[in-house]
This record gives sequence, C-alpha cells and structure tokens, in this order.
Amino acid sequence: MAHIDDYSFGSMTIDGHAFHEDVTIVRGKAAGGWWRKSGHLAGIQDLKDVVAARPKVLVLGTGSSGLLQIDPALPGLLREQGIELIAQPTPQAVATFNRLAQQSLDVAGAFHLTC
Repeated sequence: MAHIDDYSFGSMTIDGHAFHEDVTIVRGKAAGGWWRKSGHLAGIQDLKDVVAARPKVLVLGTGSSGLLQIDPALPGLLREQGIELIAQPTPQAVATFNRLAQQSLDVAGAFHLTC
C-alpha cells in the first residue's frame, strides 16, 4: 500500500516520489495529473479509475484550504458502488489516508495539492 511521506502546498511525496500536480492513488499506485472536467469541482467522471478499482474507501483531499468542491451527486453515486467517501482538506486527508492504509484497508486517494 502506498504511503504519503510529505505534503505541502503544491507538492506531495509518495513512497519517495515527488508530485507537483494533483494526484490519485489507486491500488497502491500513485499517478500525477489528476484533472477534473470542471476544474475545482470533483464529479464521478473525474474518478473513473477509482470507481473501476472498487476500493472500500476513497479519501478525497479538497486542497490546502479545502476549496475543491464536490459534486452533490458524488457521495450517493460512490455509495451505490460500495465506496465510502471521506472528503477533507488535503492536510487532514493525508493523515486519514495514511492511517487507513496502515490498517491495510482497501483505500484509494485523490488529492488536490493547491488551494
């Protein structure tokens, strides 16, 4: 399972690899370049790889100040797929992701690294 080593505004280090753009972690593999169709709004279409992987939990980091919005339909759509959504400002989301991963829970992450 992936481990987030460090997060600061605009930067995240996962298992020793630095990312400077929004990032997802699915099945223990980190990938940079997570872009949303509507910029600062996360919807189901923006998380297709996460939904396809069917984790038990998705930890969504909403940015340093929590400015990334969540499509109101997203929690219900994820719940229908059996995926629990935990959305928090990115600093708190990092701690939540690491805690759940350390417990060997099937957890995925999507993190907005700025605002």
